[in-house]
Amino acid sequence: MHDATTRRQLIASGLFAAATQPWTAWAAPAWPNRTVRFIVPFPPGGPVDTTARIFATKLSEVWQTPTVIDNRAGAGGVVGATAAAKEAPDGHGLFVGAIHHSVNPSLMGKLPYDIEKDFAPISFAAMFPVFLVAHPSVPANSIQELIALAKSGAPLAYGSSGNGGGTHLAGELFNMEAGTKLQHIPYKGSAPAMNDLLGGQVQLMFSDAPTALPHIKSGRVKVLAVASRKRSPMLPNVPNVPSGVEAGLPGFEAYSWAALFAPAQTPQPVLDKINADFNTVMKDPEVRRRLLEAGAEVDPGTQEQMRQRLRSELDKWAKVIKAGGITAG
Repeated sequence: MHDATTRRQLIASGLFAAATQPWTAWAAPAWPNRTVRFIVPFPPGGPVDTTARIFATKLSEVWQTPTVIDNRAGAGGVVGATAAAKEAPDGHGLFVGAIHHSVNPSLMGKLPYDIEKDFAPISFAAMFPVFLVAHPSVPANSIQELIALAKSGAPLAYGSSGNGGGTHLAGELFNMEAGTKLQHIPYKGSAPAMNDLLGGQVQLMFSDAPTALPHIKSGRVKVLAVASRKRSPMLPNVPNVPSGVEAGLPGFEAYSWAALFAPAQTPQPVLDKINADFNTVMKDPEVRRRLLEAGAEVDPGTQEQMRQRLRSELDKWAKVIKAGGITAG
């Protein structure tokens, strides 16, 4: 009887000791312990997909674990986000969100997931500068000249990648801040919009860097400004729109972005490790060089900074969508 009681006491005390240990000591195997998948809600080849492939490859080296890109395109990013929200919260299925992630709640209404409840922000990854470019025939060489031209009644239209896309919303935000009425012409993607800008069928475009840079450098379009709070290292001589010292529209800031998320309920120690390793990788000179060549400016940070940034993006684009009466499609 005494021996049995002693055994029970030892077992109980052992369980208690285990329960008081940190999560990493007992609740799960070391992370990662198998392949880590990055769900990208767009087809291969775009800026978000390219960014994910660059940092995923480097993280594979750091973790000494395979990483794969899982492209789940469709419905403006909703298909991929829905799949990511259903992943097991163990850090082996992560989500590479983009600007669509902050636009879709206002643009589409009810979604199969809740952005703030079903996802745990890990880190902002990179921003893709948006350049305001014009056909060479447009008689304006600065933001001030463009605003004056628009207010004079000159017919000015801007092309976008489609209704509700980042390049459309940038144009609508510009109209709101500048008091202009640039006409929006939606296309099925940035490439056909750029083609019509090159041909003069539209006069302007708020274009992401990967689409715009080759044509800016060739001189086939002229660049008026970058829609960022600071000048872009890609084109350091181009003024930035929001700065009062520069183009002078302090309320105008627009850029595309990529960020890393995990499913909600992922253990905090796992989130902390991913964030720390991710920030280390994004400081690697070779990674930064490759991303800059792909049109992305590296911009990682803390989980709380990512959470605040997402909230700011959600609020900003909700106002633009409401004011412009913008719908998907």
